Amino acid sequence: MKIVVIGAGYVGLVSGVCFADFGHDVVCVESDVSKIEALLAGRVPIYEPGLEELVANNRRAGRLSFSNNLSDALDGADAVFIAVGTPSRHGDGHADLSYVYGAARDIARSVKRFTVVVTKSTVPVGTGDEVERIIRSENPAAEVVVASNPEFLREGAAITDFKRPDRIVVGTQDERAQAVLTEIYRPLFLNKSPIIFTDIRTAELIKYASNAFLAMKITFINEIADLCERVGANVQHVARGIGADGRIGSKFLHAGAGYGGSCFPKDTLALVKTAQDHGSPVRLIETTVTVNDERKRAMARKIILACDGDVRGKTIAILGLTFKPNTDDMREAPSLSIIKALEEAGATVRAYDPEGVKSARAMLPNVVFCDNAYEAAEGACGISLVTEWDQFRALDWSRLRLLMSEPVFIDLRNVYTPEEVTRHGFSYHSIGRPVSPGN
Repeated sequence: MKIVVIGAGYVGLVSGVCFADFGHDVVCVESDVSKIEALLAGRVPIYEPGLEELVANNRRAGRLSFSNNLSDALDGADAVFIAVGTPSRHGDGHADLSYVYGAARDIARSVKRFTVVVTKSTVPVGTGDEVERIIRSENPAAEVVVASNPEFLREGAAITDFKRPDRIVVGTQDERAQAVLTEIYRPLFLNKSPIIFTDIRTAELIKYASNAFLAMKITFINEIADLCERVGANVQHVARGIGADGRIGSKFLHAGAGYGGSCFPKDTLALVKTAQDHGSPVRLIETTVTVNDERKRAMARKIILACDGDVRGKTIAILGLTFKPNTDDMREAPSLSIIKALEEAGATVRAYDPEGVKSARAMLPNVVFCDNAYEAAEGACGISLVTEWDQFRALDWSRLRLLMSEPVFIDLRNVYTPEEVTRHGFSYHSIGRPVSPGN
């Protein structure tokens, strides 16, 4: 089938490339000319393991192309996916749908035959109805059906998530649209991936409800971690104990510095605003948003306390800046709040991240960015592991101790055990576990 994807950002590019890898003919349409030029030159503008190779392979096979001309791209298309950004709107927290609605107007002006218009962007309930209204208003003769097909991709594992999904959610009650989307996703049926057909509004809410529940799960275990520290319990054992219950599950029960990224922060806030607008507040999610925001700065206080309660004039090393490993995404990363609070407390911050430095420079102008973990540790009175990249899982403790002014390690991801760090003469601090001897 011929598929057009509007937006060559994270969701659009991954989706388009994976559709092409299924054997479909895909055109990714992007208004940012510099992004198109980069892709045509073989440069992928985002970091996602395996993506660059898939782009190259499918371009060579002739199944994947890039364009900034929607009208040409839509010629002969069976489906067009809207995969543009829906950032939080400044001032009120609602999702900014201007890019989605702009895409709808562009489609209305360019559509040439029966086409299924699919919103893959994360959008509030009722957006699909408005997309259809816009298209009908702009082009009453347009032969289109609007559907919803939310994505459930984890950054750093997006290709696997797309090709081996837990479920495929499709919001449409139109038989023609169901037939088109069934054919598009047919290659996944070999993996027995269930496809859930529902109405558009339900599909839109499934996406928000899923992300909100996972964000709530993360926030729950973080609060349990705080309680564990107070009572002398071990949050990792607690998580294992409750996660073994099939009704709960073990995923997203890893205590840490709070959630970030492009999805959970904006989606939880958008759901809160939508619920308030409809007179049905989601108080658990409201609290989740508040607790998560507070937790990030609480992690800075944890670092300061580990460094004798005063970091003025001292150097703190930060390992990991992105909101999670295997991505270059700095959006709403806990490191941003942590570093800001450390700088407000008078500390100089030296930091290293395998992929996030380029994006972080503009956000953290006062940070000293380094080329590796050991350069970041030079002269530091404390070093904190904020993002659990694999290369931070086997640090050379003897080398670190020689470089640092004080041997203090604050592990905000519980990568290490107290025993393996303290035997090298370090003071070790972690999340939700008993304080190590001597601290």
